[in-house]
Amino acid sequence: METKKSVYISGYRSYEMGVFNEKDPKIKIIKKAISSQLEAFIFEGTTWFIVSGNLGVELWAAQEVLRLKENYPEIRLAILLPFVGWGENWNEQNKQAFDEIKHRADYVNTVSHKKYENPQQLKNHTQFLLRKTQGCLLVYDEEYPGKPHYFLQEAKEQQRRQNYLIQQILMDDLENSINSYDFN
Repeated sequence: METKKSVYISGYRSYEMGVFNEKDPKIKIIKKAISSQLEAFIFEGTTWFIVSGNLGVELWAAQEVLRLKENYPEIRLAILLPFVGWGENWNEQNKQAFDEIKHRADYVNTVSHKKYENPQQLKNHTQFLLRKTQGCLLVYDEEYPGKPHYFLQEAKEQQRRQNYLIQQILMDDLENSINSYDFN
């Protein structure tokens, strides 16, 4: 398999998975599934993992990348936000969790250097991510629609045009993680 130097990670928002606090046991299962995939990417030579700052899978994936950096110091975390002011309307707990990730990331920037003006900024953000990465890891199952649907459709189009990897963690994969998880 060809090395994917940079991989975008995304998936469901926390509310789409029914996760409303950081102590929810579902987070451990999701992180375990993400971590397993991240290590596979690392072994294949991926050095940059990119998220765009959404609460849920992206935040948990960023936490896992930072945790894995302890054993794999060569990997890097980038946060590429869609626009200036991203997350400023979040509650204090979410802002704090996101700020911790931002402070530890290797690179943080915005695609649009303006505050939110229109949906085109989000479309531009998606296109930028597709141009700057060689693949994506999505915690997303098309049988359970959610916001990642839009990115997945664009990624499939990118895949048709060129060699773009789409790796998904499906609900069955999460079920398998639950069955193999040691809750002690």
